[in-house]
Amino acid sequence: MTTAPDASAPDAAAPEPAPQQPVPAWRPNAPTGETPGTVVHRQLATGLLHSTGAPLTVHFTGLGGDRWESAVTRVDGGVALIEVTAAEPVTVRAEWRVPCVGATAYWTPDTNASRWLPQSWIVPRTVSLALGAPVASLVGTHDRALCTAAAGETAAPVRVGAGVVEESGEFAFTVEQELTPDGPPMRLRIDIGGRHFAATLQAVSDWWGEGQQHPGVAPAARMPAYSTWYSLHQNVDATVVERQAALAAGLGMESIIVDDGWQTADRTRGYGHCGDWEPNTAAFPDLAAHVAEVHRLGLAYLLWYAVPFIGRHNDAWDRFKGMILREVPQLDAAVLDPRHPEVRSHLIEKISRAVEEWDMDGVKLDFIDLFAVADVPPAPAGADHDTIHEGVRRLLADLDARLRRTRPDVIVEHRQPYVSPGLRPYATMVRTVDCPLSPAENRQRIVDCRLTAGPLAVHADMIMWNSAETPESVAVHLVNALFSVPQISVDLAAQTPDQLATLRFWLGVFRRYAEVLQLGSLEPARPDLGYPLVRAGDDRTTVVARYAPLPVALPDRNATDGAQTLLVANADGDPVVLLTTTRPERALARVQDCRGEILSETVLDLVAGANPVTVPTGGLLTLTREH
Repeated sequence: MTTAPDASAPDAAAPEPAPQQPVPAWRPNAPTGETPGTVVHRQLATGLLHSTGAPLTVHFTGLGGDRWESAVTRVDGGVALIEVTAAEPVTVRAEWRVPCVGATAYWTPDTNASRWLPQSWIVPRTVSLALGAPVASLVGTHDRALCTAAAGETAAPVRVGAGVVEESGEFAFTVEQELTPDGPPMRLRIDIGGRHFAATLQAVSDWWGEGQQHPGVAPAARMPAYSTWYSLHQNVDATVVERQAALAAGLGMESIIVDDGWQTADRTRGYGHCGDWEPNTAAFPDLAAHVAEVHRLGLAYLLWYAVPFIGRHNDAWDRFKGMILREVPQLDAAVLDPRHPEVRSHLIEKISRAVEEWDMDGVKLDFIDLFAVADVPPAPAGADHDTIHEGVRRLLADLDARLRRTRPDVIVEHRQPYVSPGLRPYATMVRTVDCPLSPAENRQRIVDCRLTAGPLAVHADMIMWNSAETPESVAVHLVNALFSVPQISVDLAAQTPDQLATLRFWLGVFRRYAEVLQLGSLEPARPDLGYPLVRAGDDRTTVVARYAPLPVALPDRNATDGAQTLLVANADGDPVVLLTTTRPERALARVQDCRGEILSETVLDLVAGANPVTVPTGGLLTLTREH
């Protein structure tokens, strides 16, 4: 590693950057507070070279002060680490540009954003502890990252912008952060090494995780689960949950998540009955005994909480209506202000009962992102934290400590879009945003979560289907969630024998290959097309899921002793799978349909080039290559 001088110094030894037109990527429609009294512009040579050979220079703007400094450390592989420190309060904007040559997609953790290349004048997104993550990647041909960039601040709000500079055909990245003498510095990681974009994002995830401790993931959190949300919605009671739990256990699921409805007799789908968090005794007359029965059936039990909400029809409303961030009239509720110690204490006491009194294995913490508000009111009287992110962190840290006192391996579910690495220590799994009956959307969200989830288990959104669905289409739903932990949410008692056979077979695949599917090296293809081909692998096994009529390349042989296995799951309507290899070889091929029935077992003589193999929609090819 080498350190480059600050190019803002008059006698800096760094090479002169190539001249650039002073076309700002940040436009007046993205202001930062009031107009500052001091505006300072500086440049920093990173020592990196674009693919065109031009040097990469970071342009800084200091708003409100001039007592700040920047430095860069170059890392092998086309990576630069930049740090900006301040001796007085100042808002610092960093901007750099890369040639927009061969660009195909702009990746961010927010799946709602299109993969198109935005214009540089689009308002930046604000990320914080409760919303998003400060990372983005400009992806080019062959899925190589033209530039992957991330900020090190994962709690306080950071404004992240990017887009095409129309005047020059470049792509600009911008990061804005407020600095103080006693606060964290601005840290940036810029990678223009040209590796596969997934590898660059994994490196960012590892960078965020440096020095961060995680309590680990309970084994049940990596096994298929059942959720009551889509199948039952609020119509839950002890009898129906136990019936579904028994069926789920027989199919290979290892946990059940009971969602909204356990705390209220109301069935109108609002949140006016959230906040007291007392069981609906008509539906759950003895919650602890009910949990014990589900445990006897062999399943772990998680209970849902809409953490920020205080509903108007709760006893707690009068107590906390003066400690809210904002009301949400359409939901008949308000969002609590976590800066108040009374709010945090109330939530911790209520949520902890699930583990301490009812012997739950974990909790599903929903709607954490609603704590992130655009216009944060000043800290009110009685608050013991100035900022929302500090209050959220204190709430989740204290809750985690309390839960682990009773159950050290507690399971805690978070959800998109609160995917900040700053939340990792307080979660064991993260689920994609609701996208019912949308397998392609589920797949994209799963992959997006996987790319920066670090140690967390990534769960699919609940998988459901119409009662008349074909078993092949059921398999397609499951294969779209193959690189995650599936959550099933249909009435298991109402499924046809073929639907159950399909579910049993594919859940068996999830279970048998869980380690490679969830922890293997993940390589999704073509983010601009929604990842039509995804693979994960380790030294012995490679799993490829095919969502479009694309060829599947056999992985290179390695020196590992013993057989190597390639699994190809076909979620496309075209049954002809083209296997491509660079040299002739022989392999044992087994083809199964969506129910797991073996259609053929044969030795294939593969030729160099393309080799067609018929794999039905929803089916699985298992290719064993002897050492």
